Amino acid sequence: MNRVIDQAYNRMSSSGCKASLFWRKLYTDASVVGVLLRLSDSKLLEAAARTSIEMLDRAIILAGAPGDTSLGLILDMIRWIQSHTHWQDHELERGEFSAGREVVPKLSTSLGNVPCISPPSLTAFQTTWSRSPFVLKGFVSDWPAVKHWISIDYLSSMAGPGRIVPMEVGDDYRSDDWTQELLDWDVFLSILTHSGRSQDPLLTFYLAQHNLLRQFPALREDIAIPDYVYMSPGPSASYPNYRPPSNEDQLVINAWFGPKGTISPAHTDPFFNCYAQVVGRKTVWLAPPEVTPLMYSYGPSLAGTDEIHHPAANSTEPLMSNTSRVDVFPVSKEVQEASRNKYPAFWNTVPEKALSVTLEPGDLLFFPPGWWHAMRSEDVSFSVSMWF
Repeated sequence: MNRVIDQAYNRMSSSGCKASLFWRKLYTDASVVGVLLRLSDSKLLEAAARTSIEMLDRAIILAGAPGDTSLGLILDMIRWIQSHTHWQDHELERGEFSAGREVVPKLSTSLGNVPCISPPSLTAFQTTWSRSPFVLKGFVSDWPAVKHWISIDYLSSMAGPGRIVPMEVGDDYRSDDWTQELLDWDVFLSILTHSGRSQDPLLTFYLAQHNLLRQFPALREDIAIPDYVYMSPGPSASYPNYRPPSNEDQLVINAWFGPKGTISPAHTDPFFNCYAQVVGRKTVWLAPPEVTPLMYSYGPSLAGTDEIHHPAANSTEPLMSNTSRVDVFPVSKEVQEASRNKYPAFWNTVPEKALSVTLEPGDLLFFPPGWWHAMRSEDVSFSVSMWF
């Protein structure tokens, strides 16, 4: 069965859309059968339970558990294994993630502020406010997530033992040493209590752009989708090629969970975004689509430059191609001066057009497709993005 799983994994990433669906379904079904065979041949000891749950989580994370009933079946199997296993007591630091109150200095790359407004009517949003960024202070403060997700115990219990999640490993996905791996959820929570770094002080772990609420559906009950998400603003003059997400709901929900100092470099996305800050603070930098020629983005080809092998120079993944080489969060005056010399067109024009804001727990940020944006966590930060 492992041979079938391995073959399906290799084929689903190299096949076309229709063929990929077949291989993803085969990977999922083979994982389910493999777990059933494993459980029938062994006592439900913790080691066997962890291996089985990992196989099922991989079917969700790597294959997407396609089909009308696959996800529900897998989640039911995980819950059954968790409830029928005697788990040894593993030390997990309890309590809440701490939040700092340091004043966040104004960014040198942004001279404007994202406007904080009163919640617009749905009509006003669709006709006017859907064309530029704004913040609704405290708009999602009544989400149970804002109250509960700060608790390490709560996040651990909502998943249960043995779960794994996808991690970005490294400070910046533009770096050559950046990579990805699957990590035990409780281990990740423990790492976050130590500033988000593993025993190797050079490694930073970040759960980014993952539909965690689908994998851990108990957490999905802790949020409420804002009505704005269902208003379908449509294309605009600044982004005429807009298309909503292609899934049935035309909505993609992702979680972003990581330590203080985590940075997502400036990039663009093709969807409208309602971005909810749940735990900690996060500074967001934004610039309009019109500055695209000044952003020194990684195109499909960087031949003739010293960055031809850069991971963001990706001709097969459009989102990765829309990533800037400019660091909009310069860490020192020396770094900023070097950036000014290397990217003069950006520094001469973009800061005057750029906006920034530091989101507090309970704040909701909206911005349209095509807007350049970068994020920096000021504390341990848990955010939810809703692409529509």
